[in-house]
Amino acid sequence: MTFTIEVEQEDDGRWIAEIAQIPGAMVYGRTREEAVSRVEALALRVLAERIEHGETSPLIEKVFSVGAA
Repeated sequence: MTFTIEVEQEDDGRWIAEIAQIPGAMVYGRTREEAVSRVEALALRVLAERIEHGETSPLIEKVFSVGAA
């Protein structure tokens, strides 16, 4: 699964980065690179929290596969 990061510069000079496939994964950064890095980290935290709470979704199921024992 590949997530698309949308990046845009605001009128005030800040950069905003968002991953539309993960609701709530939107951050600001002083630079484009900082915004991208921060949204990647946030997305990983969101997915990890969902896994810890037993939530399943097509997004999470495509990330891992469990081998046969």
